[in-house]
Amino acid sequence: MANAQQESLVEHFKALLKEERYGSQTAIVDALKAQGFQNISQSKVSRLLSKYGAVRTRNARQEMVYCLPAELGVPSAKSPVRQLVLEIEHNDVMVIIRTSPGAAQLIARLLDSVGRKEGVLGTIAGDDTIFIAPIKVANIDFTLAKIKALFERV
Repeated sequence: MANAQQESLVEHFKALLKEERYGSQTAIVDALKAQGFQNISQSKVSRLLSKYGAVRTRNARQEMVYCLPAELGVPSAKSPVRQLVLEIEHNDVMVIIRTSPGAAQLIARLLDSVGRKEGVLGTIAGDDTIFIAPIKVANIDFTLAKIKALFERV
């Protein structure tokens, strides 16, 4: 796809998502085809959704739709990891990390790799939230301090 065509596709794609009315990739493909992008495929839409950090959420009519995060905080190879971590807290049972949209799995993988020496038993990651089970709940403050030190948030 030529560069100008690609830019036009991306602009139209983002504009569609801002409408907050497309609940499936097929619906996005159909809308883009209606706007003249005949060579668009579901796999291309899937890549665009991933690239721009699109998430499925409820719109004002309570329908599940694709939309772009307000701050477009999509991680890239140039993003320092600590900038992707927005908040670290605990509730005496598990540590919770909130990240930029799309960054949670990357951060969770990092935490799983440092693991036991930092007090991390395991992680569960969504799009922008990570649940961390400490090795020992009684030592959760140690785990929290180690995790904050990793991301320079002490």
